[in-house]
Amino acid sequence: MKEEKIIVPANGYLMLFVFLVLFIGGIAAVVAYKNPWFVLSIATALFIALGFIMVQPNNSRVLLLFGKYVGSIKKNEFYWTNPFYTKKKISLRASNFDSERLKVNDKLGNPVMISTILVWRVQNTYKAAFDVDNYENFVRVQTDAAVRKLASMYPYDNFADEGLAEDITLRSSVNEVSEALEKEIDERLSIAGIEVLEARIGYLAYAQEIANAMLKRQQATAIVAARHKIVEGAVSMVEMALEELGKKQIVDLDEERKAAMVSNLMVILCGDKDASPIVNAGTLNH
Repeated sequence: MKEEKIIVPANGYLMLFVFLVLFIGGIAAVVAYKNPWFVLSIATALFIALGFIMVQPNNSRVLLLFGKYVGSIKKNEFYWTNPFYTKKKISLRASNFDSERLKVNDKLGNPVMISTILVWRVQNTYKAAFDVDNYENFVRVQTDAAVRKLASMYPYDNFADEGLAEDITLRSSVNEVSEALEKEIDERLSIAGIEVLEARIGYLAYAQEIANAMLKRQQATAIVAARHKIVEGAVSMVEMALEELGKKQIVDLDEERKAAMVSNLMVILCGDKDASPIVNAGTLNH
């Protein structure tokens, strides 16, 4: 037997009636007739009691007879089975696993701290019971291995300014990374009969030794991008100012004065602080 076999044992309530008849009747007969042979009835009833089994919702029992797989019970009910059966309980309920924070290297070699949250449940009781030694420990180990592999496939962030533009990154491509992680874990856990319901990144950050440097880099990138926008806007405003002055002939500026005006406007518009203007009360020549 290499595959899961679903069985439905005998109804437990019928055998419970037989048990009560044999047990109570045997005690009554021993007391009434003082015959020790009626003790066999009590012993038979106790032997029958070993076969009772209760399967609760979303639980299962794997049955073995002297080391041979007999079948699995998945339907919740009160049953009676062969008393010689060995009964192994396996839960079919969904379980959460929050992995530890692992230090791994991303695609660019940067050390990052990463953890995953996994929702899983047993789908095949035969594989969970016999194809792996401990299916719960198997889930933990294989999930950590899958996270390490996933982190090495993608960069933490997109460094387009260095010519390292990536379509998928660990930080920004949440859906794509989660799908890749779920697929990777599902392939690893299928050997144990485990179904992956959901897998996603629970924690993601640069490792402590480079966190400050990467934070400064991100800040510098943001500042450069902001400055770029400011310069674009300032050039447009200066161009518009010169064009309007020329159209309305408010003042006649030669090239030298235009250059001075452009310089002053660029300083005012691109400066970090508010400019303190100096008013010239004389002529343009002073």
